Amino acid sequence: MTKPSPDFGLHPVGRFLLPLLERHDRSRVEIACYAEVLRLDPLGERFRQLADLWRPTVGLSDADLAACIASDGVDLLVDLAGHTAHNRLAVFARRPAPVQASWLGYANTTGLSAIDWRITDAIADPPGVTDALHTERLMRLPDGFLCFGPPAPAPPVSPLPMLANGFVTFGSFNALSKLTPSVIAVWGRLLASIPGARLVVKALGLADVPSRRRLGAALRTAGAPPGSVTLLPGLANPAEHLAAYRLMDIALDPFPYNGTTTTCESLFMGVPVITLAGDRHAARVGASLLNRVGLDQLVAGDADGYLAAARALAGDPRGLTELRSGLRERLLRSPLCDARRFARAMEAAYAAMMEAGA
Repeated sequence: MTKPSPDFGLHPVGRFLLPLLERHDRSRVEIACYAEVLRLDPLGERFRQLADLWRPTVGLSDADLAACIASDGVDLLVDLAGHTAHNRLAVFARRPAPVQASWLGYANTTGLSAIDWRITDAIADPPGVTDALHTERLMRLPDGFLCFGPPAPAPPVSPLPMLANGFVTFGSFNALSKLTPSVIAVWGRLLASIPGARLVVKALGLADVPSRRRLGAALRTAGAPPGSVTLLPGLANPAEHLAAYRLMDIALDPFPYNGTTTTCESLFMGVPVITLAGDRHAARVGASLLNRVGLDQLVAGDADGYLAAARALAGDPRGLTELRSGLRERLLRSPLCDARRFARAMEAAYAAMMEAGA
């Protein structure tokens, strides 16, 4: 099993990949990593140690890399980047392996006929609903297509802010590009409907003053009362980033492009997430993640349901306190963090894809 990627390191792809590689049954799977990485960080070094075969690929032409993979006798080639930066999809187009698949790093079809399979699950991609949106056949894992490796070290879960503040604080630490006009409109309605409610948004792009002004103005136009929104720049330090979840009572998932790492981090820090499930993979990742931890009641089917779920949670401080205090342990005991179980499911998927062929 081979994985070409530019993201072997401190990157969301690396965070979700590491638990799988650490728990693979090495009597069944040999791991070859084709690393499109200029400089290895500590997590990248860990990937290099885990690989049976580690090949740096920066500077190799697509033809040369394809020839190298074919010469290595790879049985299954798994793309982790899709159409994101520094991908090597042109290598897959040359079909250096008999079976090729896509997983993890791109929330959509690759559109390449040379990639045979896309690894997902039945909530992110319901059978008969999203198949037609893919050029690949869909291999659905039974307990979710992701495995979250909890960050370490991490601060403890903080007390519920609303108990001290006297008002509810919603929050989002997602990328600004996911905050569409539809998201802003719903968040504005939510803030206008709950007296004293606040919203904290933290993102790397908010270090830019014009970006802060534009987002603040958009939220006010959508109905957010004056003084109800706090906009913060991103934090480079991972521990400080996680500690910032102490600012919010309830996280709001963007739509139609849901969060992934942010949702898992939020749950890990004791903050429940409200999501809206849409009609395609990128819009259903939140539903998949929340299902794995038994929080289907926080998955809405439309904007009104999203608002209702957020208001119901905000109106139950006692229930929210209980949920927060036990949410980290609930996550850690769930299939979402069961790396051994996930590795067995992925190994079964490898076997099924290779048996079925291209």
